[in-house]
Amino acid sequence: MARAEREANEKRAKELLNRPWKMLIGGELVDAIGGETYDTFNPATGERLAKAPFAQERDVNRAVQEAEAAFPAWRKTPVTERVALVRKMISVLKEKASDLALMDSVNSGNPIANMIPDVHLACNMLEYLCGAAMEVKGQTIPSTSANWHMTIREPYGVVGRIIPFNHPIMFSASKIGAPLLTGNTLVLKVPDQAPLAGLLLGELIRDIFPKGVVNIISGDGATTGNALVRHPNVKRISLIGSYETGKRIQMSAAEVAIKHVSLELGGKNPMIVFPDADLDKAVRGAVAGMNFMWQGQSCGSTSRLFLHEDIYDEFVARLKASVEQIRVGNPLDPDTQMGAIISERQYEKVMHYIRLGKEQGAVCLTGGERPQGEEFAKGYFVLPTVFTEVIPDMAIFQDEIFGPVMSVIRWKDEEEMIAQANSTLYGLTGAVWTRDIHTAFRVIERLQSGFTWINGTSRHFIGVPFSGQKNSGIDSEEGIEELYSFTQIKSVNIILE
Repeated sequence: MARAEREANEKRAKELLNRPWKMLIGGELVDAIGGETYDTFNPATGERLAKAPFAQERDVNRAVQEAEAAFPAWRKTPVTERVALVRKMISVLKEKASDLALMDSVNSGNPIANMIPDVHLACNMLEYLCGAAMEVKGQTIPSTSANWHMTIREPYGVVGRIIPFNHPIMFSASKIGAPLLTGNTLVLKVPDQAPLAGLLLGELIRDIFPKGVVNIISGDGATTGNALVRHPNVKRISLIGSYETGKRIQMSAAEVAIKHVSLELGGKNPMIVFPDADLDKAVRGAVAGMNFMWQGQSCGSTSRLFLHEDIYDEFVARLKASVEQIRVGNPLDPDTQMGAIISERQYEKVMHYIRLGKEQGAVCLTGGERPQGEEFAKGYFVLPTVFTEVIPDMAIFQDEIFGPVMSVIRWKDEEEMIAQANSTLYGLTGAVWTRDIHTAFRVIERLQSGFTWINGTSRHFIGVPFSGQKNSGIDSEEGIEELYSFTQIKSVNIILE
């Protein structure tokens, strides 16, 4: 059955790939003005899949101009009508979920089993935003009987959003919602490593929104992304990406104008296990938290596992057995649990850190190499990898690898452990496992992380804001906070005497 499904997936993927790949600008499917393209690949085979449009500065200018032209009418469109159009998009996403998932899987290396749920997750996020949109409102402020004061929330105008490669269709779809529902128009740059699902989405929603309200472009960061960030008429920029990219965007934007820049960046996140934790659940939580199902390519991965010395040996043995059960394989096979790293460059980065871990004295408990077999010879595959006896001065302790590499740290003293957990430049997520609620809250309060779990990992929840501390970000993604972030406040003072 699985072989038949894989063959059916491969056949349908070939059919979908056999099309001209174009950007959505001003309601039209277009090439780059000069015809520039770049190759995009299948990470599981290394084979070229298609030529994607490579937007240059003039293409970005055109997209911004179309969004500017559409803004006055879209701003005046009642919220209820904007909601109705977003819900039409949700219907299209559900209808075309299989095709979008296939393009995502073949272009990003993520297992197909995860990609259809990713489409439906985007739908759920959009449904929440549709329901919350009417709650984006101002306040009345008490003052004197002679004067009234109030605030109103207004859209920025043209918004630029730049999304990463690890969840291409989920981000492409869900990140359209908040800017549009709050009255902005949008230029969305899809990930250069995996643009196809986002470009297909543009084709599918072309006729839903008025021309220019949604524009979807493809290209790299240095040319396309930088032109969007630096465009003087794009006041609001949103990035989901790496810490290094976030710094560059802040600097580049500031050279042009004062802009509202929100950043959801990387993480080197701790999962802390106390001796009284439920070990069966905690082991499952550690594996889930590492996001091996995404090849470890997740900013929220709990990639540093802090185990109390009393449970260290037993936990490590169970962890090794569990990780070695993960089925690495072709992303289009429905039984595959872990696919391929996104690109050769990222694969080499992961392998570099694995070598560093070994050189610096960590013990490679399992993995650390390419899987055996002909089907893994050409793609960018790495076995799920666990290092033990990791200490803070090792690179695999400090640096975000963005690959399937977990570091296990032995601890005894709580104060020292918390200091180590907080010792990286990141502060995105964190998890504490214990049956003692007092211990849980004592440690959670001291973790320098923006999104945390007690006896859990990995999961996001509809309506709950996702944000980082320290160098892991500014502002919130998800929740009503995301909607608010795409508005600016205007105060209105009514003088009655």
